Amino acid sequence: MGAGVMKTAGGGRRGRRRGKAAAMSEINVTPFVDVMLVLLIIFMVAAPMLTVGVPIELPKTAATALPTEQEEPLTITMTADGRLLIQSQDVADGELIPKLQAVAAERTSDKIFLRADGSIPYSRVAQVMGALNAGGFRNIGLVTDTDGPSFGVTGG
Repeated sequence: MGAGVMKTAGGGRRGRRRGKAAAMSEINVTPFVDVMLVLLIIFMVAAPMLTVGVPIELPKTAATALPTEQEEPLTITMTADGRLLIQSQDVADGELIPKLQAVAAERTSDKIFLRADGSIPYSRVAQVMGALNAGGFRNIGLVTDTDGPSFGVTGG
């Protein structure tokens, strides 16, 4: 790798005339390509691991509202007493994924909004979010109230 020294051909007989040392002007790109391919594979494997699996917003935030879409937004509600509702219809825990898969087959968007009471344990909310993902909805937005803590950020 790099520049080396190469003897020039002297023509004629062997050993009769010694050639001058000249710098070799060729670059061997094979090691460079090998290193680049290894780095490419490392980044291809590592990139999916860098994304956050479940983006969430907790209740009472200073976040702005999400833009609206053409379809009526699908909403899942988790009440303080443990009930699950799709739009305004009660759903049992065992029926949630099959119903979501049926709804996902009819919709063009995979966006769903999750409304959860603030007193519900985080583990329960995460379980329902996993069920939403298994039901075919990958774009989950958490509905929060505005006028929450701004953590020193003014405007919004």
